Amino acid sequence: MPAKISSKREIEIKLRVTDLADILRRLHKLGAVSRGRVHELNTLFDTPDSGFRRSGRLLRFRQQTPAPGNNVRGGPASAILTAKAPPLPRPASSTATKKRWYKEVQENEERVKNPRRLSQALKGLGFRPGFRYEKYRTSFHLNSLHIDLDETPVGAFLELEGMPTAINRTARALGFSPKDYIRATYWTLYAADCRRRHRKPQKMLFEAQKSR
Repeated sequence: MPAKISSKREIEIKLRVTDLADILRRLHKLGAVSRGRVHELNTLFDTPDSGFRRSGRLLRFRQQTPAPGNNVRGGPASAILTAKAPPLPRPASSTATKKRWYKEVQENEERVKNPRRLSQALKGLGFRPGFRYEKYRTSFHLNSLHIDLDETPVGAFLELEGMPTAINRTARALGFSPKDYIRATYWTLYAADCRRRHRKPQKMLFEAQKSR
């Protein structure tokens, strides 16, 4: 039986977190339910001419392992292949002017049972591994909203994914406003951090940051 592929229209924002303990307290007070904390190692695949990146698409292989911490239990181990692309146009609506606040993509995911075989298959299709990045992710569920707290080599970020009304309501309750919304990818955030440090972008790994 072929693996089940999930497909959805993803609407999300990032928020920069300066006080990890405080944001965890605020999430708990709101009633957010933790799904555990994991360590992620992500690899982006692309064609030799960077065709995916240039067309606004993404092909990512993610491996995650349990990583209890911050008084949160370890989450489940998994390996997931994700493809993202620009979403199909929506009919004009009253929320169109606010679209710039959010990052919106069409996302397809498939769980991977044999990572080594997958890597070989992707290379056989002409894809090459490129940018690698890692982070610790604590996931939460709050009503219809999916929340991820990411600890990365370039800082901590909160991702809110769901409908715009739920995103706005929760961001406001956590002490943020639309001017705090970030639509950038982790590659963009990492590249900006490298420019500030006068470093050449390579891989966003914790060990790489320690060696600087």
